[in-house]
Amino acid sequence: MSAHEPNLMAAHAEVKAEIARTDTKTSLLLAFVGAVLAGGWTVAKDLPLNAVSLAMGSAGMTLLVVAAGLLLRSVRPNIKGRHGFPLWATLTAEEITAVLSENTLSADIAGLSRLAVVKYAGLRRAVDLTCAGGALLIVAALFAAGGAA
Repeated sequence: MSAHEPNLMAAHAEVKAEIARTDTKTSLLLAFVGAVLAGGWTVAKDLPLNAVSLAMGSAGMTLLVVAAGLLLRSVRPNIKGRHGFPLWATLTAEEITAVLSENTLSADIAGLSRLAVVKYAGLRRAVDLTCAGGALLIVAALFAAGGAA
């Protein structure tokens, strides 16, 4: 074992843990966005909405749908990768043994890190869209309440 091997193994474990964290965060946010969409639709269909509240509510719901799309894309499995089990699925048993006997941990860390960054970028955009959509729904509710009074 080289002097760098423990550091490589720790970095590899860290990247895999980050990917797992993005998947957990994404699933929680997806459930939240779904609940807000369902609740918003349920409330809006029974209210008399003025033009401003209708426009704001529609924009907010659209942003939430786009956020849900980003979240779904983030958790979509990437089976074309060249790291981990997608790579192993393309190899014979002998080729797997040969690959595992090489020190390819650095390449695996780099590939998995790129995957994690893409997942976090999608999650970040979805959070921003969720906040913007929620703000628009609040504005729509305020205009609807003001118009009803």
